[in-house]
Amino acid sequence: MIEKIFNKKCLLSIIIRAEYNENGVNFFTPDNSPLQIGHMKHPSGHVIKPHIHKEQKRETNQTQEVILIKKGKVRVDFYDDSKQYKTSRILKEGDIIFLIEGGHGFELLESVEMIEVKQGPYDSNLDKTRFDPINPDFVNFDNEF
Repeated sequence: MIEKIFNKKCLLSIIIRAEYNENGVNFFTPDNSPLQIGHMKHPSGHVIKPHIHKEQKRETNQTQEVILIKKGKVRVDFYDDSKQYKTSRILKEGDIIFLIEGGHGFELLESVEMIEVKQGPYDSNLDKTRFDPINPDFVNFDNEF
């Protein structure tokens, strides 16, 4: 299952649930996305030809992240670029989230082990603006906001 989280027409995130199991090569991002994420499923004996990625200058003005939940359960809270809370989702073991736009925060509902992938180089003084999280009493799981 794939779930896309939108704020109006702005794609905030793509969630790839652990149960996702389509055959072939399926990319979830448009070709112009600065970070690409896809899923591949092939039978035994399939060959992916050796290849080299050519040097190509790329320019991006945002950091995007992919997080794999290896163990545990976490609530992810989504915010727009103005730090306004929008909605939340629960992620569990095996789920993958691609954080594209807006802000996000996490509350660990169980002990969690995660793997994160993002563009670099990274400078925490320049790349992040931290702010207060949503009051847990106001968390919602709405699809429309």
